[in-house]
Amino acid sequence: MKVILLERVAKLGQMGDVVNVKDGHGRNFLLPQGKAMRATEANIKQFEVRKAQLEATNLETRKEAEAVAATLEGQVFVIIRSASDSGALYGSVTTRDAADAATAGGFTVNRTQVVLDRPIKDLGMHSVSVVMHPEVSARITLNIARSAEEAELQAAGKSIQELAAEAEAAADFEVAELFDDLGGAAGDDDDR
Repeated sequence: MKVILLERVAKLGQMGDVVNVKDGHGRNFLLPQGKAMRATEANIKQFEVRKAQLEATNLETRKEAEAVAATLEGQVFVIIRSASDSGALYGSVTTRDAADAATAGGFTVNRTQVVLDRPIKDLGMHSVSVVMHPEVSARITLNIARSAEEAELQAAGKSIQELAAEAEAAADFEVAELFDDLGGAAGDDDDR
C-alpha cells in the first residue's frame, strides 16, 4: 500500500514522503491515527494544497513540545513497588506507571508517549524516553524503590544490592562478635 506521510514517522520517513507500507500497518495504524493518507492522484494534489498548512501546524506543535521537553528532560520520578530482598520486582513497571508518575509530578504525559528500552523488572534507577512529538523526545529517570527512604538512598547513589550486602556484613560481624564473646566466656570456665 502506498501512502503519503502527514507527519514524521519513525523508521518510515518525513512529512510528505510517499512510502510503501504493509497493508495491515497502513490500514490499522497509519490511516486511523491520521499519520498518513492513501497515495492516490487526488490525495497527492490535496496534500500539495495542504502542505504549507500541515508544515505550519507541525512547526507550532514541535515548538510547544520542545518547551515541555526542556522542562521534562532529566527529571526523576519515584515509583514505589514491592520487591524481593534481591531487588526483583513482583511484576514490572509499565509505560502506564511511568506516565502516571510523570503526571503526578505535574507534567502531562500519555502512556503512548513513554518508550521503554527494556522491561523494568528490578529496583534501581532506570532511564526512560518520552516522545513529546515525532521529532522531539526527552529522557527521564524512574527511581524504582520499596519505600521513600530507599528511594532517597538510591538517589544518593547507593544500589539496593550494596545496601543489602552492607546489612548482611554488619549482621555477620555482630554474630562473629557474639561467638567471640561466648568463646571467651567458655574459656573463663575452663581456667577454674
